[in-house]
Parts: sequence; C-alpha cells; structure tokens
Amino acid sequence: MTVETSRRRQRIQWLTVRTRSFSFRIDRRTPPVLTLALLAMLTAMTINIGVGEYPIPPLDVVRTVLHLPVDNNDYSFIVNTLRLPRMLVAALVGAALGIAGTIMQGLTRNPLADPSILGISAGAGLVAVTLIVIVREVPASIIPVAAFSGAVTVAALIYLLAWRGSDSPIRLILVGIGLGAICGAATTIMITFGDIYDVQRAMIWLTGSVYGRSWHEFWAFLPWIVFFIPLALLLARDLNALNLGEDVARGIGIPVVWRRGLLLLTAVALAAATVAVAGTIGFVGLMAPHISRRLVGPDHSGLLPTAGVIGALIVVVADLVGRTIFAPIELPVGLITAVVGAPFFISLLWRQRHR
Repeated sequence: MTVETSRRRQRIQWLTVRTRSFSFRIDRRTPPVLTLALLAMLTAMTINIGVGEYPIPPLDVVRTVLHLPVDNNDYSFIVNTLRLPRMLVAALVGAALGIAGTIMQGLTRNPLADPSILGISAGAGLVAVTLIVIVREVPASIIPVAAFSGAVTVAALIYLLAWRGSDSPIRLILVGIGLGAICGAATTIMITFGDIYDVQRAMIWLTGSVYGRSWHEFWAFLPWIVFFIPLALLLARDLNALNLGEDVARGIGIPVVWRRGLLLLTAVALAAATVAVAGTIGFVGLMAPHISRRLVGPDHSGLLPTAGVIGALIVVVADLVGRTIFAPIELPVGLITAVVGAPFFISLLWRQRHR
C-alpha cells in the first residue's frame, strides 16, 4: 500500500466519522432561528391578509382565522375566503422553492444552483403553457402533473449534458441557462401565435403570481407539499454525505445513485408543483439556502427546514411589497423576487469567479 493510498483511506475514514456525527447533530442555532423565522413569517402573513381595499387590523385577522368573535361580520368572508388561501399558497410555494434550491445546491455542491437558473422551472412552464395555450380547456388537476413531466425532462438533460461530465459550477449554470433559453423560446413562439385570451392567461401566470389563488389551488398543491417536504427532511443525512463527496457516501453505506436520484426527484417535484400553482417565481431557491446557511450552518438537518421557512417568508414579503408599493396597482411576486434576486445572483457569481 502506497503512502498516498493510506492517506486517502485515512481521509475517507475521518470524513465518514465527521459525516455520521454531522448528520445527526442539529446546530444549536437552528431552534431559535427557526422559531424567529416562523414568527416573522406568520407576522408577515397576518399583515398581508389585513392589507387591501378593505383594510383589517392584524388582531381582527387573527381572531377571524381562529373563528373567534369580531365586530364586523364581513371579515370572515374577506379573510377566510379571499385572502387566507392566497397567503397559504404563497407560504407553501416559498417553502417548496427554498427546500428545492437547498437540495440542488447540496447535490451539485454548487452555490449557484436554483430551479429557475438551471432551467427546471422553464421546462415546467413550457409544458404548462402548452396546455393553457394549445390544448386550452384542461382540468386544473392535470397541470401539476404535466409541469412535473417538463421539469423532469430538463433535469434529465442537465444530468446527461453537464452533471455526468463535470460538476463545475460554471458548466452546470451554462447548460441550465441554455436549456432554459430553449424552453423560453418555445414558450414565446406559442404565446406569439396563440389565442389572445389564452395568451393573457399564460402571461399573467408566467410572471409568477399568487393573485386570485383560492382554496381550490391550495388543496391541489397541498399533497405535493405533504409528501415531498417530509421526504426531503428524511433524506437530510444522505444529502450531508453526498455533499462531502461520493467516496464518503459510499463509505458509510449509502447507495449513491439511488439516493441522489431520489433527492433530485424530490427537488424537481417541488419546483414543478410551484410552477403549476403560481407560475415561475425565480431566485427564491437561490436566496433562501444562502441566507439560511449563514444563520444555522451547513448541516442539512437544520438547513432544509430553515430554508423552507425563509423561502416562505421571502415570497410572503414579496407579495406584500407587490401589493402595496404601487397600490392600487399590484405587481406580481415573480417581479419583486427578480428585482432582489438578480443582483444577489450576480454577487454570488462574482465571488465564485474570484475564489
């Protein structure tokens, strides 16, 4: 046995021990940070529900949601029927994007990975727009499944064109941007030649918005959240190991190909479901993991739930800003997150280039 081989085995053993302890020990910062983030998200949701042409005080919002007596009987319809489902959809969309982005960054060991940047959201959007503009009268329950198929197709192409050859951040980003551009061009062609009514629906949807979302969209979206977010949390230990390298993962007995595929499928499903219910909301999956990593550290056992709550907070606050900054004109959530997220992405790209 050569000295180099011996050192390599010692390093793998050391990383294996580190991974085992790392996977089951949640950073002590996680509980207080997660609690504060949840409180901030609930506060933002309460304020957002109370804002509008018919303003409602935050305390009355809380009492109405909890079905406690309030002075105005109209509050129940405004809060529980019109505004609460919109806020719940916004929070779940943000949570799904935050967790999907965290999984992609962990799998690729690429801080620039994000469903929108890698073209996965564009693939889901292409299929959904095809149904809206070309097929037209399609049941709402079909769109999430169709969007999922488009997202899976793009993810598979990224894997074939970039991941299997190299996990270089720049290579992945370039392949993702290229595939996203192709999907975007195909979407533009359909919008150009589509019926004006269907095109209007598609354009509003493509900007990324939770406007007009009702309990119907919430209940259609909820099964994807209930299944895939707990699955992501259960796979946090495997994501920790894969983030340290395939040798480490195999050293502790993890089936790398199977678990990596399951994690990728989870991230793609969450991203596709958000596109189906709210359109393409970009950069949330990029920002939420980075903010959370600074707050709770790199252990995915605490990072995944924190990124989910931070992502929910970002979307809820973006919706609040979009509703109030130019009121009564309402800006889509996707536009607000793009205004903040684009400079964030450029700064990350600049840091990666000068490392």
